[in-house]
Amino acid sequence: MKIFDKYILKSFFQPFIATFFVVLFVLVMQSLWLAFDEIAGKGIDIFFILKFLGYLALILTPTALPIGILLSSIMALGNLSENYEFAAIKSAGISLNRVIRPLVILTLFLSCLNFVFLNNVYPWATLKQKNLYLNMKKKKPALALVPGAFNTEIPGFNIKFDEKYGEEENLLKVVQIADLRSSQGKIKVITAEKGKISTEEGSKYMTLTLQNGNYYEEHSNNSMSTLERKKMPASAAKFDTYTINIDISSFNDEKDLDKTDIKQHHGMLSINQLDSISNVEKIDYDKYIAERAENLYFIARGKKLYKYPDSLIDASLKPEILDNFNISNKKTVVNTAIQSVKRSIDRIKNQKKQFKDKRKRLNLYDYEYNYRISFSLACLVLFFIGAPLGSIIRKGGFGLPMIMAITIFVVYFFISQFGKNLSEESAISSTLGSWLSTIILLPFGILLTRRATKGMGIFNIDSLIENLTKFFNKLKKIKSK
Repeated sequence: MKIFDKYILKSFFQPFIATFFVVLFVLVMQSLWLAFDEIAGKGIDIFFILKFLGYLALILTPTALPIGILLSSIMALGNLSENYEFAAIKSAGISLNRVIRPLVILTLFLSCLNFVFLNNVYPWATLKQKNLYLNMKKKKPALALVPGAFNTEIPGFNIKFDEKYGEEENLLKVVQIADLRSSQGKIKVITAEKGKISTEEGSKYMTLTLQNGNYYEEHSNNSMSTLERKKMPASAAKFDTYTINIDISSFNDEKDLDKTDIKQHHGMLSINQLDSISNVEKIDYDKYIAERAENLYFIARGKKLYKYPDSLIDASLKPEILDNFNISNKKTVVNTAIQSVKRSIDRIKNQKKQFKDKRKRLNLYDYEYNYRISFSLACLVLFFIGAPLGSIIRKGGFGLPMIMAITIFVVYFFISQFGKNLSEESAISSTLGSWLSTIILLPFGILLTRRATKGMGIFNIDSLIENLTKFFNKLKKIKSK
């Protein structure tokens, strides 16, 4: 390797190492801050918190890498231009393409490294982090409960409430509890206007105090037949205050923090796994669509909607079907048809969410598969934006380059999220959605590289004014004719 190449690589590496770790630290702290409220104050050992931070760092490394490359390329070329080193290089007959050649090779290597990381380390870290985060949330059940949904995290109980409030978020509004400890279904149901969750430190019980509610219980057991259960009496009562002690000892076991209950999330799979699962899901999805279509065809009695040959048509029948019935029968036929259509519409509406969820899940697998590749190439795309931009602005240091790098990456990230949302909703294909940010930003990289190679600025004001003047002069000539 030539001394010149070593010098260029050294000029790039020094800011790259610093910017990479600074960006990674900021990203980790941001993610930790978002999760802080749900994992703080739960008596979790510092070892598990450090593991959580370690997994976060591994997950965010592929994101920090392109930002570091973008920022360090602007800084490296900006420093060379600001210190007139780039002018001396040009005077020696060395072009910009020759200057950035070793950096392009290095960026290609980093792109490949980022792909390997995304395909191997990132899925493993996501698997560990998401499961550890879920298990840490469960260490304090009051915070793990979600408003507006049936919560089944607490063994033996199904809890639903409308709102959670208070400084510790342990006060509940409009509570409904199904006691399932008898393994006989919802034979004991308790409702209340308000509720309060309290847990003493170190206790294996959680106390749930309910106010102004109703208690209902059916007296039956599994050995009874359905007819016998119907004959059994039930208890119902109103109460001002009702207290339930719930065993939460399973939440306090440190060994449970390493459990991996979630394994099929798209972020936890390698490219080969995403491809194989996507193919299986597509087959299942096609079968589901075919079954729904066949079911609708059967319910609508589509087999009976066929045309008779002309020779079999009864001449006495009128062409308009309803004209062959009296008013009473017409009303019956129309009402039956309307009810049938309404039932079909209701059935389709009920299946709409399930249909969208299946399609969205399939789109996410396809999007993640393509995004792993496109995001790896983001290192190269952002380099071809940052390197010529640094030589054009001729400014090094952390000030202006940092602002420009953050702005460019925010634009890249926004376009990526926009593409992801569109592909999830099937507005565009998953392939296009994953490559959208690269497709949009790549021409800017090519444009900046060409202008920097020719020694031109980002915008040539004189040339713009000259072109506008020529355009207006042509318009005047056309009007004068």
